[in-house]
Amino acid sequence: MTDEQQFQQIAAQLRKPHGEDGLKTAEWMNKGNLHMHRDTISVLNAEAADNILEIGMGNGFYVNEILSKHRSINYTGCDYSELMIEESEKINAELISNGQAKFILSNVDSLPFTDDSFNKIFTINTIYFWDNEIKVLNEIKRVLQPNGKLVIGFRPEHYTVKYPFIKYGFKQFSKEDALKLLSDSGFADADAFENREPDFDMNGEVMKMENVVVVAIKK
Repeated sequence: MTDEQQFQQIAAQLRKPHGEDGLKTAEWMNKGNLHMHRDTISVLNAEAADNILEIGMGNGFYVNEILSKHRSINYTGCDYSELMIEESEKINAELISNGQAKFILSNVDSLPFTDDSFNKIFTINTIYFWDNEIKVLNEIKRVLQPNGKLVIGFRPEHYTVKYPFIKYGFKQFSKEDALKLLSDSGFADADAFENREPDFDMNGEVMKMENVVVVAIKK
């Protein structure tokens, strides 16, 4: 297998984990995205009685960190990878059984929820894969309650440009790009947080890590 074929496979797994390699990809994402998850969850600020939707939760490894904040929080995770739904249900079986969590197979541009279903929605590392960003954001806005909060975590373009697999199906965004998308979609009070992370050892190569978290309100 050539390097380019390997890069294509990595990109495909990051977009939609599947098969044995999909399980490994999810574990790798849990490790590599630890600080981005926590930065994003901090901005989300889950509180008692929140009804939260996560779009693209991977294997659901971090769900317990959200739900541990209060027993009355309800969480729904949606993903279009059947494997990630299965893994999330395994990892979070107890949270499912007590009624705090559920996981649904779904595409982001056609969410299977009624209008105004959630007061907080967040997503991490999915914006790169949205075929039509405005359509997706309008769909998110539809299922978000008035004055509800949307939080998006991602790696900025000046960072992702150095990934060799980025040319295979990834769009890239700066902080300014993301803020403009939110504004163009009718969200209000948009803000952005740029976060430096500890260096990460990626197969022997030390990577400088950073993320951007943007937040906005549905008016």
